[in-house]
Amino acid sequence: MMKSYNELYLSDGMKNLGGMLDYAVNDCGFAADEILNMFIISGKADLFGTGDPALVTGMSGEELAVSLIRESGLIREIPPSSFRAERTKEYWCGWILAYLQWETAWSFRWICSSCPAEEILALYPILHEASEQKASSVLRNRIENARKQTQLQRMRLYAGMTQAALAQKAEVSLRSVQMYEQRRKDINKAQAETLFRLAAVLGCREKDLLECK
Repeated sequence: MMKSYNELYLSDGMKNLGGMLDYAVNDCGFAADEILNMFIISGKADLFGTGDPALVTGMSGEELAVSLIRESGLIREIPPSSFRAERTKEYWCGWILAYLQWETAWSFRWICSSCPAEEILALYPILHEASEQKASSVLRNRIENARKQTQLQRMRLYAGMTQAALAQKAEVSLRSVQMYEQRRKDINKAQAETLFRLAAVLGCREKDLLECK
């Protein structure tokens, strides 16, 4: 399996993503999925996923979180980090997410749309003492099962939208959305304008809506 980037940077990547989630959730009060969504929307997740040294090794997890929070403008005062004697479940969540992304070369958007952070956190009691290989294997299986959904359906659900809302905002017929999600119409053959509108509303790339053959 092709890895996302050189293994030499993996340890730093795991520590930094773990630190990002730990600080953002436990010191700043964000939900895990909220900070990960900020990470994805900012474009930093795609760069991190290719091993960009400025993000993977060039800053700490806390610094990465602070950069996302400042960009969002959601809070004015950036709180100091608190000392924690043990790693938190949020740290573990980021740590294993970084490993899974490195191992599979899947995008963070793809991973998080198929298996949100809250689902990963719920597995902490049974997986946090397992090896990263074992934990990653469990998460891969969950994601592969989720792939039974179409890409369009998965991205829509991740965005928290109904079929009707998506159809209205994208100016695409509800029937078309339904048929794409039921695989009764091949979204890979959809008009470029249709793909553009759907992707724009869902905040994803057009290729994220295509089905693997």
